[in-house]
Parts: sequence; C-alpha cells; structure tokens
Amino acid sequence: MPTLSPQNTALIVGAGFAGSVTARELAEAGHRVRVIDKRPHIAGNAYDERDAYGVLVHRYGPHIFHTNGERIFQWLSRFTEWRPYEHRVRGVVDGRPYPFPINRDTLNQLYGLDLDEAGAAAFFERVREPREPVRTSEDVVLNSVGRDLYEKFFLNYTRKQWGLEPSELKAGVAARIPVRTNTDDRYFTDAFQAMPLHGYTRMFEAMLDHPNITVELGVDFDDVRHRIERDHTVYTGPIDAYFGYRFGHLPYRSLRFEHEYLPDVAQYQETGTINYPNDHAYTRITEFKHLTGQQHTGTSIVREYPQAEGDPYYPVPREENEALFKRYEALARTEPDVTFVGRLAQYRYYNMDQVVGAALVAARTLIDTLR
Repeated sequence: MPTLSPQNTALIVGAGFAGSVTARELAEAGHRVRVIDKRPHIAGNAYDERDAYGVLVHRYGPHIFHTNGERIFQWLSRFTEWRPYEHRVRGVVDGRPYPFPINRDTLNQLYGLDLDEAGAAAFFERVREPREPVRTSEDVVLNSVGRDLYEKFFLNYTRKQWGLEPSELKAGVAARIPVRTNTDDRYFTDAFQAMPLHGYTRMFEAMLDHPNITVELGVDFDDVRHRIERDHTVYTGPIDAYFGYRFGHLPYRSLRFEHEYLPDVAQYQETGTINYPNDHAYTRITEFKHLTGQQHTGTSIVREYPQAEGDPYYPVPREENEALFKRYEALARTEPDVTFVGRLAQYRYYNMDQVVGAALVAARTLIDTLR
C-alpha cells in the first residue's frame, strides 16, 4: 500500500487532467505536492492559448468536454465557469457534408429518401450485416449500418486514424460512435456539455493554484527521477516508458497538427468539426470559434494528420496490445509507492471526464491510507 502521510511530499509526473486533479485533491488533504511536466506549459493535451492573431485555439486538437457524471462536472466547476456548447460534426462523402454520427437526416440526404423514425430503423435492419460474435470495429459497424455506410463513413477514416483496418481494432473503438434513427445531430448526448468559459488553461491554472502545490515545467521525469525526494509518485505518462520499455514499446497513435489562420473569414465551416473520411491525408478540420464562441474578424482552424511517430495520444486498442499492457500492469503492482493514472499510464482510451474520474479515485485511495 502507498505510504503517504500528512505533510509528506507527493511527486506528480504530468500537469494534464490526471496529474492536476490528483494534485489538487492531495493538496487540499494537507500534502505537499510537486508537479513536473516536460512540456513548457500546464494542461497537457487540453492546453489552449491565443494564437498570433488573438484567436483562442487548442494546440493539440479539439477538446470538447462532455460527461454524464454530475460529480465530475461539479468538481471541475470549482475552477471554471462554463459556456454551454453542443458539438456538431459533418462527414464529407463525395464532396457533400452529411450529419455524423449517422442519423435519419444522413440517410434521407444521402439516398434521397423521406424516412420517418420507424422507416430509418427498418432501413438499418435491412442493410445491416449481422455479426456474431461482435469482436472488432468492423463487426460493430457492419452489424449496425451495413456495408455501404461502413465504406462511405468509417472504413477509410479508420485506416487514416489508426493505420489499421477496422477488422484489426477492438470493438470498443467503433462502439464509441452511435447510430440514430432520429434527427439528433449532436455528436454527444451527455447530460453535461460545456466548454470552460475562459479556456482549459485558465481552468488548470485555478486547479493548481494552492499553497501546497508547486509546479515545475520543462522537467523530464527521467532526468530527475533519482534525484527528487518524495514519499509517493503519481505517474501519468506512458507506463512502458516508466519501466524503460522492459517488454517492448506499447503502440500509441500520434497526431500532427496543421494550424491556419484565415483573415477576414468570419466562419470557415458550418459546424465545429468536419470529417474527411475519404479525401485528403488529414482526418478532420476543426474551427475553434464554434467551440469557444469567440468573436473575431478572422478565424483559426486545425487539420489533423494521424501518424505512427510522435507524442503518444491514443493507445491502440488491440488484443495483443492489451496483453502487453497487462505485463506492465503486473510490474506496476510491485511499485507500492507509485500510482499510475491516466490515459497513457493505464493504457485506456479515456475521455477527459473519465480521466478526471480515475484521478479522483486514485487521490481518494491515497488519502484514505492515512486513516
């Protein structure tokens, strides 16, 4: 069990959601917390800032907050006001944008139909290719919407995003995307959907603003791991890196971001994000003013290019990767003075709210050891 005690020092590796949430909880429980991050800023991949033209942009691609967890939403609300925002996406097929996730309007516009809700349900039932058991992302989509919609909206997008065939990915990847018989064109249907009113970075600044927390940026854990005295480590980086890649590298998917400012363009596209499953090397374009509600004479967009090399963003959900992670997880259990939490440390395709939830649980576990 961890050996943290009141007034002892915890080293938090990473100033993103996992590290910052844990840091705040420990600090409020009376512990001294030292947060380090190898990047020159806090907030991890959720980092946002004004670009050279004054537009608030997300440096590492769009981060849309949504959750069904009221406790998580209320916890974050201590550090930010919110701007209500419901994200909408279009998928471009043969040069035309359609509502995505697929809904009744998608079917009617794509096939020239006039289906009601029952008609849309009947359409999906007619075209679907039943799969039993459902093991892969290909199984999920074919079982739900059939081959034509699979090939138009999912197949090539998945190839670009993951560098793999849908048949090579676990079912959970595609299962994240719903299919609807109504006309709801929101990307998410969670009870709480909002953006931090003044941005994510401002929210993280408030979260880390506590007399028991010190933050040091531009510090690589590998350079200081044997020099910093602490009673417990909370590690949020890649778990395989922590153990020196003892069993080999866990596969992660990375991204390259191409930011562009468009002067004198009030609005570049009709929704926050447009997916390009079949065209271009990039997967999608996001226009930030949709997300932030900012008023500006110009607009800033970002194109996302998935790639194999670079900073790790997405654990690659395959059975063999999960098996390799389990070997590292077993090693982690032999480190009683280290807590591993977050998307990279737990090798989980977490949403932001799930990372917050995992961090709150991890912090509570540490604090409870004092009792």
